[in-house]
Amino acid sequence: MKTIQTIATVTADGKISLQLPTDIPAGEHQVVVIIDEKSLVENEVIKKKRPPLDFPVHNCGLVPENLSLRREDMYDDWGR
Repeated sequence: MKTIQTIATVTADGKISLQLPTDIPAGEHQVVVIIDEKSLVENEVIKKKRPPLDFPVHNCGLVPENLSLRREDMYDDWGR
């Protein structure tokens, strides 16, 4: 069994055409077709409309040299 992910062209009459690797022998083969509900064009439009991520920035100034963020330094023996 071999898994191949490729792009197929669907015509108006519902036929598809696709290009397979040359190592697939000629003849009849059992295939499974999974169709994404949105076309590639629709997916690209959605991706382009999405605004860039804008994370807030908090300027805390300089960090002290002796600041330790180790768990052992932040919590006591009871983990609080």
